[in-house]
Amino acid sequence: MQAIKNLGANDIYHWYLANSCQVQVNSTDESFADLKINLIYPCTDKHIRKYSKQGVRFVAETPAIYRDHVRPYMQAQREAGRLNWAFNIIEGRKEVEDVIYRTPFGRDPEEGFLLLPDLNWDRQTLDALHLLGLVERRDIWSLRDLRRKHIPWLRHMKAKFLEATTNVYPDIEQDQLKLYVHYQPTYYHFHIHIVHVALEAGATQATGKAVGLDSIIEQLELMRGDGEAGMDAVTLCYTLGEASDLWIQVFEPLKSDTASRSQLTDR
Repeated sequence: MQAIKNLGANDIYHWYLANSCQVQVNSTDESFADLKINLIYPCTDKHIRKYSKQGVRFVAETPAIYRDHVRPYMQAQREAGRLNWAFNIIEGRKEVEDVIYRTPFGRDPEEGFLLLPDLNWDRQTLDALHLLGLVERRDIWSLRDLRRKHIPWLRHMKAKFLEATTNVYPDIEQDQLKLYVHYQPTYYHFHIHIVHVALEAGATQATGKAVGLDSIIEQLELMRGDGEAGMDAVTLCYTLGEASDLWIQVFEPLKSDTASRSQLTDR
C-alpha cells in the first residue's frame, strides 16, 4: 500500500482511501484510490466472530421466541453501549459534513431522521451507491417495533430519502434505488439502507437478511387491528452465523431442547 487518506472516524470505526501503487495524493482529490479500508479499533470478540468464516443456519423467529428470548437480547446489546457511534451522528457530534439530508434535529424527535453514506461505500462509484438513513427516535430498535400507526412516517421517510439522494447524485433516478432494512440488523437502532439497484447483491441483500421497505409497509397495511398492530406479531425467518451470539445463546439451545423433547416423545 503506497498512499492512504483518512476519511474520518467515529467511536471505534475509522475509514480510509488507499492505493496499491505509488501515487501523489492530493488532499482534495480522491480519484487516486483503488482501495477502501474500514478499520475497527479496538475491536471486540463480537466483531471478530461476525467477520470470520463460519457455518450459516436458517431460523424461524416466532412472536413468542422474539418476546421471550430475542427482545431481551436486543435490550442487553443496547445497554452495552454499542450505539455510541450512531448517537454521535444523530446528535451532530460526528460525521456532520457527511450528512446529505436531515430534518431539523430535535424539532420532532418522533419524526426526525437523517441520511448519509454507508461506511462500506467508496463515495465515488455510483453503481455501488450505498446510503444509510438513521432515525432520531430511540424506541424503534428494529422492524419488529414497526406498527400500522407508523405507515405515514415510513412513507414520508422513503419519499425524502429518494428525493435527497437524486438531488445530491443527479445521474441517479429514483427508480434506480431500492430501500430495505436488515433483520437481524447489525445494531439495534432503526435504520434504512438505500442502495443502487446495480449494486452487487451479496449476503447483505439476500433472502434471510434484507427486507424491502415497501414490503414492510404493505404488510403493515394488510394487518388487521388498530394502529398498534405490528411486526412483533409475525414469524420472521432469517439466516444466522453459527458464531453469532443469537445462534449460540438463543436458537441453538432452543433447537437442542426441541430435539430432546422429540426423543422423549418417541420413546
